[in-house]
Amino acid sequence: MSSPQLFVFLSHGLESGPGSTKIQAMKQVAETLPGVVAVAIDHTSSKDPATRLEQMRAAMAEAGADPARTVLAGSSMGGWVCAQTSARQPVLGCFLLAPALAMADYPESSPGIQADHCQIIHGWDDDVVPVMPVLELARTQGLPALVLPDGHRLEHSVDRVASEFRRFLEGCHPGLNQS
Repeated sequence: MSSPQLFVFLSHGLESGPGSTKIQAMKQVAETLPGVVAVAIDHTSSKDPATRLEQMRAAMAEAGADPARTVLAGSSMGGWVCAQTSARQPVLGCFLLAPALAMADYPESSPGIQADHCQIIHGWDDDVVPVMPVLELARTQGLPALVLPDGHRLEHSVDRVASEFRRFLEGCHPGLNQS
């Protein structure tokens, strides 16, 4: 087997798990593309952000992932993990769903996202992570953001999230859409 063209690491939210609807939808999208290795990290052993950050680092190291060929995708606290990981080690892509960013009581809540490609998707009706501070962070960092008529879990937008993720991955590595 040839080496992967792209690594995708998926990071779930605080009260969720690697089998959550959005994480599995994105994992399935990634796995349909040739040359992609997708890993849904299990963070359920800890609610501590620093521990989850270390779990992401360890998963990338264990896979032998080259950051230049790595896409990080996460939801809520998982979005924070992905953004914070990219702030410490630039990556190819960050795909963030209702990321726990710009929250006053969060550690390092406004990381400088370092990714060649980035997309933030948030819900207008998010009652967990307020949308406006995240949009302000996106504006100051020049990051694209899509806001949907949905809540924090984006449960009414899973199909849209999956199609946006496919388009995002194909944009990160144009050769992926050629089967």
